[in-house]
Amino acid sequence: METALIVAGPTASGKSALALALAERLGGVVINADAMQLYRDLRILTARPSDADCARAPHVLYGVLPAAPPANAAWWRGAALAALEEARASGRVPILCGGSGLYLQALIGGLAAIPPVPDAVREEVRARLAAIGPAALHAELAASDPATATRLRPSDGQRIARAMEVRLATGRGLAAWQAEPAAPPAGWRFASILLDPPRAALRAAIARRFDAMLALGALAEARALLARGLDPALPLLRAHGVPELAAHLRGEITIGEAQRRAELVTGQYTKRQATWFRHHRLSTRNYAINARIYDFTQFSQRSMADLLNFLTSAGLTPQASPA
Repeated sequence: METALIVAGPTASGKSALALALAERLGGVVINADAMQLYRDLRILTARPSDADCARAPHVLYGVLPAAPPANAAWWRGAALAALEEARASGRVPILCGGSGLYLQALIGGLAAIPPVPDAVREEVRARLAAIGPAALHAELAASDPATATRLRPSDGQRIARAMEVRLATGRGLAAWQAEPAAPPAGWRFASILLDPPRAALRAAIARRFDAMLALGALAEARALLARGLDPALPLLRAHGVPELAAHLRGEITIGEAQRRAELVTGQYTKRQATWFRHHRLSTRNYAINARIYDFTQFSQRSMADLLNFLTSAGLTPQASPA
């Protein structure tokens, strides 16, 4: 059974840099496991790999989707499995890189067989969300599906709407569907590396990254996206930095305040990411997972040597001449 590598952790923890370094050493291909980096519209604000990065090692599933309709774990899982097979066929080591823990868990553990939601139901729920807002829709969901509602933040309109769609279309709650066993994909083992920097180091990295984004043209990128008049409930319109820069473009706040708010929101999100990864092993009973925790701010050549030894023990060895 062949092995794929997962490089996971919160936003701005150094995942992309480490995945790229490992791809160069192992003859690998980096496969995107970040929900926002799937979309093509926001290269800067979602911190997608640069052209220079992609020239150093192949990157796939980055910037492949339009802003609408929104992506989901089922679509990504199918695309990631295809990318794994393509890596196998070309002799490259697949390196899944991202902070979307639910996507990675869906890949490893599979997904519940939730029936498709009819378009009419989806349109009804989205109209309801637009009319009353996420908090009120969350209250309605709590009345009919409390088990799912307790898992969702009242401000998360996208996930609340998805849960309500499933409840109305199937007569069962999303949590009930997800509790059913699902078979993991066949033919792969996964070795995982979890990056988990100290909070202070992560906050500093977030600030540096947003400075760099502004210098690269993040404001113009946000302006172009907003000019398209897309549904504000779409995930891409809620990407970190977009609502804050939108407020600045409307003249409501200064660019400095927009940056402060964006860094605060990103920091809060990374805390939730780190908590999720600490409490959810990227594994199932049927798959062997090797996990190590690294502080990328203290990473060194010695750390890389130790890491390569770890990967060799997990069955991941450098490829002499990948296709």
